[in-house]
Amino acid sequence: QLQLVEYGGGLVQPRGSLRLSCAASGFALGNYAIGWFRQAPGKEREGISCITSSGRDTTYAESVKGRFTISRDNGKQTVYLRMNSLKPEDTGIYYCARARDAFYCHGNVPFRNDYDLWGQGTQVTVSS
Repeated sequence: QLQLVEYGGGLVQPRGSLRLSCAASGFALGNYAIGWFRQAPGKEREGISCITSSGRDTTYAESVKGRFTISRDNGKQTVYLRMNSLKPEDTGIYYCARARDAFYCHGNVPFRNDYDLWGQGTQVTVSS
């Protein structure tokens, strides 16, 4: 079955680090760009990063640029999001999603409607 599953969320202190994983099954991950999104309580889901199908190009929202790094290993059917220098405002549910029939990322940040398959989300809480 077509599926994306996120792993790695949890409670971390400010200035701490965390790595999220997004595992794909039922399709060839290497044929799709993958985006990361997050949603804080009471707020809209926002795109924060995207990686092209090959992994050659990446995009980041200004709020995470320089702190987060997206990467992928198509042989392992996995996309990663390394989060450094975490802040309380990074708290939220983090989702990965598959671009709809797309190899590339469009725009500076991923747009929700461009993605057709979503993981269940993993909670990230940044608090002292």
